[in-house]
Amino acid sequence: MARRKKTQTKKGPIAWVVTVNMGYGHQRATHPLRHMSPGGEIVVANDYEGIPKRDRFIWKNSRKMYETISRIKKVPWIGEKIFGIMDKQQQIPWFYPRRDLSKPSDQVKQYYWAMRRLGWGKHLIEYLNKQPLPLITSFPVTAYMAEFFGFKKDIYLIVTDTDISRAWAALHPKKSRVQYFASNPRAVERLKLYGVDPKKIYMTGFPMAKSLIGGPSLPTIKKDLAQRIYQLDPKRNYINKYRHTLEYHLGAKCFPCRAPSRPLTITFAVGGAGAQRELGIAICKSLKNDIKNKKIAFNLVAGVRNKVYRYFYDEVEDLGLKSQIGKGIKILYDADKEKYFDKFDKILRTTDILYTKPSELSFYVGLGIPMIMAPPIGSQEFFNRIWLKTMGAGMTQYPPKFAKEWLWDWLNSGWLAKAAMQGFLEAPKLGTYNIEEVIKQRHILRKPKFILRD
Repeated sequence: MARRKKTQTKKGPIAWVVTVNMGYGHQRATHPLRHMSPGGEIVVANDYEGIPKRDRFIWKNSRKMYETISRIKKVPWIGEKIFGIMDKQQQIPWFYPRRDLSKPSDQVKQYYWAMRRLGWGKHLIEYLNKQPLPLITSFPVTAYMAEFFGFKKDIYLIVTDTDISRAWAALHPKKSRVQYFASNPRAVERLKLYGVDPKKIYMTGFPMAKSLIGGPSLPTIKKDLAQRIYQLDPKRNYINKYRHTLEYHLGAKCFPCRAPSRPLTITFAVGGAGAQRELGIAICKSLKNDIKNKKIAFNLVAGVRNKVYRYFYDEVEDLGLKSQIGKGIKILYDADKEKYFDKFDKILRTTDILYTKPSELSFYVGLGIPMIMAPPIGSQEFFNRIWLKTMGAGMTQYPPKFAKEWLWDWLNSGWLAKAAMQGFLEAPKLGTYNIEEVIKQRHILRKPKFILRD
């Protein structure tokens, strides 16, 4: 299986943690749970030692098609047409009116056809069955594989978006053994519409690194947010108006505090397919003088793609900002995805604004980091954007070339400080702790389910 750093719990592994190498969302969701799995390893279902050639071929082609179509979406007319065909298969229907949506989609039927006719995933489940532990996965197909090929223990599926398509429910959801770790209340209600038994749904929240949270009482979040509020409200409009609210929710130990000496820090992150990298440079260009004058620090997140890293580096150099690389501008890259996630979590501690499309990173507003939303790619990101705007934690970007104007207007008005607090107050944050509790209490302590509250 995929070899990772050994960080399992002192009492030994308590669950298999399984993901897929397909974009960032599914692996980002399992990364904080790796300590629960044997050897502290995350099993990558489409890229593990000993995977049959036929399985690898099926996985590889589906991943290649997704990433290629995501990148060509920006091609005028034809790109939109091709992407629309793929996105239609994953389309999320409007929630209202409430109705029975349990009929399986063509996409779900295709999954089961490949399992039944080609034995897709059988080898993986046979391997996992050698060590009988509960299974936690972040990809629907691996959960269906486990059920189809007779996995011996309980099967749990982490929901990685705020709203989901029918592909997230099994062929026969009412009879299915799959249980869910739902990311938010809307995902819970959506699963019910798809026919999932409510008793098999746990409203846990999306799992995030414990280093970003600090514990169930949220000490690290509160400390970081208290400092961030000062960065996001230079005119003190929000702070002066809501000082008592800030003191109540952040606590006397955290707020008021001394404003950090670092400049306002923006982190721009591209998706797994490298889409929207040009947008990051457009923002950087607009904020060029503020970066030079040390009013703004800018993180460009290239992820695991060297091509994106080289693109960022060359474009920053062309902007005349080469001297700022490693100082006012940092380019985050690591070829190893697990190491990249660790580095990304680290820079979030000092990030004041997260600028990205509304992907799985939407859940990180729960840390008190406001999101400036780039255009969504795909149906699920469209619904993530609705969730963020409804909470007031995300703001849709204005034209990037004028960022130097509208960004400072948003800061001076206190709007971004307000968005940071809204995300902190409204978005779930304890996903990692809740998932641990469910597994420990159901499979170790044998007690009823217990969910921590934010």
